[in-house]
Amino acid sequence: MGRHATAAAGADRPQRERGRATCHRRDGTALYGITIATLFAIEFVCIYWGFMYTSAARGVLFIYAAPFFVALGAHWLFPSERLSGTKVAGLVAAFAGLALALADGLRLPTYRELLGDVLELAGAALWAATTLIIKARGHATTPHRTLFYQLAGSAIILAALALATGESGVTRLTAPIAVAVLYQIVAVAFASYLVWFWLLTRYPASHLHAYTFWTPLFGLATGWLVLRERVTPTLLLAMGCVAIGIYLVNREPRGDAATARDPRAGGRGRGDRTGVGSPRNEAASGSGPWPPGPGARGTR
Repeated sequence: MGRHATAAAGADRPQRERGRATCHRRDGTALYGITIATLFAIEFVCIYWGFMYTSAARGVLFIYAAPFFVALGAHWLFPSERLSGTKVAGLVAAFAGLALALADGLRLPTYRELLGDVLELAGAALWAATTLIIKARGHATTPHRTLFYQLAGSAIILAALALATGESGVTRLTAPIAVAVLYQIVAVAFASYLVWFWLLTRYPASHLHAYTFWTPLFGLATGWLVLRERVTPTLLLAMGCVAIGIYLVNREPRGDAATARDPRAGGRGRGDRTGVGSPRNEAASGSGPWPPGPGARGTR
């Protein structure tokens, strides 16, 4: 809650210094902001509550099921992001990894881990839903305003939930806690989210999420090295399936790869952001899944 409120102020400051005041002027995107802020807040409730019951390695694995949900949602919502046979194979491999991880949880002494796993999976679904909404409607405003909506709105919702549940908050501020909070505010809640929202307005959502498949591997290694968590052969196999999913989901079809290498083949290589299916082109032509919101002009 505190990191979201502080980072929200940081998201608004650069715009105020440039005289734009983009986070306060009315542009007809209030409902969009309320929606993503609510999803964001509930997502974090599920994630942090889930970590009370499951391990870090398992929790990170299930949180990063979000790319699967994004790829499936993008297939139905965005004509330019249809699933190919290779991507479907990648999703099957990744879902197999999740199934193995859940099966591994059934062999643990208690079912506490399974409850945590389900909560993390719910958080992943909410993360994916937020990503798809931002992909569909985010072009109606700026990345700074989207970030401000999520952080400021979720801070208000989380504060209300904390009061309702009697959350005590930080009762003893130590140096490690202060450093951890600063890291969460500056690196996690501000810089990384701002870059993420900027990327979502320019590249396919399913491709961006495919790169986040690497995070469970780092989470597994960190949980084992730092927290000394138990890593079973089944969990390692699950991570291997996810890694295969990374390769297949992110692999370009041969035709697209040739186009990316040859700028003369239609001008739709990776460096061309105005080709069919790009956020700017969809906004300008109205070919997106929803009509562009107020203020959308294709280019900003």
